[in-house]
Amino acid sequence: MNYKKLKRKLKKAVSPYDFQMIKAQYATQYNIRLKEKEDTAGIKKTAELALDILNHVEERIKPGITTNDINTMVEEVTRENNARSAPLDYHGFPKSVCTSVNTVICHGIPDETILKDGDIVNVDVTPVLNGYYADVSKTFFVGTPGKDAQKIVAVARECLRRGVRQAIPGNRIGDIGCAIQRYAEGQGCSVVREYVGHGVGFDFHEPPQVPHFGKKNQGLTLVPGMVFTIEPMINLGKHNLHVLPDHWTVVTDDGSLSAQFEQTILVTDEGFEILTPYD
Repeated sequence: MNYKKLKRKLKKAVSPYDFQMIKAQYATQYNIRLKEKEDTAGIKKTAELALDILNHVEERIKPGITTNDINTMVEEVTRENNARSAPLDYHGFPKSVCTSVNTVICHGIPDETILKDGDIVNVDVTPVLNGYYADVSKTFFVGTPGKDAQKIVAVARECLRRGVRQAIPGNRIGDIGCAIQRYAEGQGCSVVREYVGHGVGFDFHEPPQVPHFGKKNQGLTLVPGMVFTIEPMINLGKHNLHVLPDHWTVVTDDGSLSAQFEQTILVTDEGFEILTPYD
């Protein structure tokens, strides 16, 4: 594909003809399914539900509850809205939500672990409503956080903001990762390499992959109709990790804290739209 020609087109609103042409090219060359207006409308409804679920959990996070309690909250609100939880039974994952506490980077399995004052916990929610998927997560303080917890949560949140600002038509995938990596490493933290953002909407995980590290002006060109997650996992120490014997839970090698924030993003003609907005 001629990227210079494509970028010139993206400097103005994409016509229906151009959109269909680009849609066909991205499907053929990259297996990326760009979303039509009716698709984005469906994804937005699921995204609203995802945010409602996350807000419901946030209001109830406190010392003394278990991560299984969080799983119950997520499942109840999901079912009340005639939706289902994408993580449940996904490649054998046994729960409806990922709950990652302290040194857990991602894919923590809810269990009888009791949250204590000073902990941090990431809650990663992905409902499916009327066949459409949306993905969102936040890292929460449990009680009163210590200095290290405050730092890693603040850095991870800002990494997400900086990455999202790069999700505009004509930019490259690498621009997103570069913005995140520069900020995180500038704060003395590190970016997880092995787990990345991804397309979402028609399925739980779709192309493209969206690394949270990289170089400017490299990678796939962003075009209107792309829907994907940006979900940087940031460690207070080094980025090295390992997976526990349960084959899911990912933890930092050095025992440092890890935090993550995630949004579902739509690339538009004018820039981007956060489908799961929070402060």
